[in-house]
Amino acid sequence: MKTITLPDELNLSSKSIVVYDYESITEISKQQILLNKNTFSFLQEGTKEVFFDNSNYAIDNSQFLLMKSGHCLMTEKLSNNSEYYRSILFFFSNEDVLKFIRKFKLETSNSKTFYSTYSFNYDSFIKRFVNSLLDISKLSKAVQENILKAKFEEIMLYLMDLNGLDFLYSLVNSNDNHNQKFIQTIESNRLNKLTIKELSFLSNMSVSTFKREFEKNFHSSPSKWFQEKRLEYSAFLLKNESKRPSDIFEEIGYENLSNFIQAFKTKFGVTPKQYQSN
Repeated sequence: MKTITLPDELNLSSKSIVVYDYESITEISKQQILLNKNTFSFLQEGTKEVFFDNSNYAIDNSQFLLMKSGHCLMTEKLSNNSEYYRSILFFFSNEDVLKFIRKFKLETSNSKTFYSTYSFNYDSFIKRFVNSLLDISKLSKAVQENILKAKFEEIMLYLMDLNGLDFLYSLVNSNDNHNQKFIQTIESNRLNKLTIKELSFLSNMSVSTFKREFEKNFHSSPSKWFQEKRLEYSAFLLKNESKRPSDIFEEIGYENLSNFIQAFKTKFGVTPKQYQSN
């Protein structure tokens, strides 16, 4: 699968802050995306699902996303009552974030956990903000550049007032411990049905390097480790949420019920129903 690099492949201005009204009549599933800039995705039509190294979200057009630059997998689906997908993309650089932090003399965040993507709900302010971006996108490039700098500050100040500083500092937080970041990527996606190739992309590694790193850190092959984690999760669902085996086998990555029952019995020594009744 070809990796799409954004915003480079949209042929936009080279300025650091740019806006793009994206529409498509074609659905994509787990498309490999390299974001060269941080990005707001103000979803208008359809649904969107993203997977990052340490977070994932599935949203409809009552929500929008803030995504840190880096590798992600993206799914876009058309809405039921429309024949197209639409999202207003607002790109900005790390330097824009750092300038903003310096300008407003912001205190450092005390959080020890930062995520690569955040989801927010629309409200009347955000809806007006997005409409204003569309109006600005029709102006000359020179005028856009100056106004978009102010719009960037506007959205950041507003979201800070509602949500605090963590989302802002997550954009410029750099985890230089590659081993720790790799482990975090695996742990965060242990229940997501991602292929080895997809996980390798999120980890910014070749498949062969990914497998070597995985076995070094987890002392197991990826397929065996993920199967163990998903079977453990299935046991939790059976015992604590009273789910039926027929309700969960697909959720944890099995193509049919009989294969799930056999794998569960191999690990726990009893069938799912027997485990549930004990």
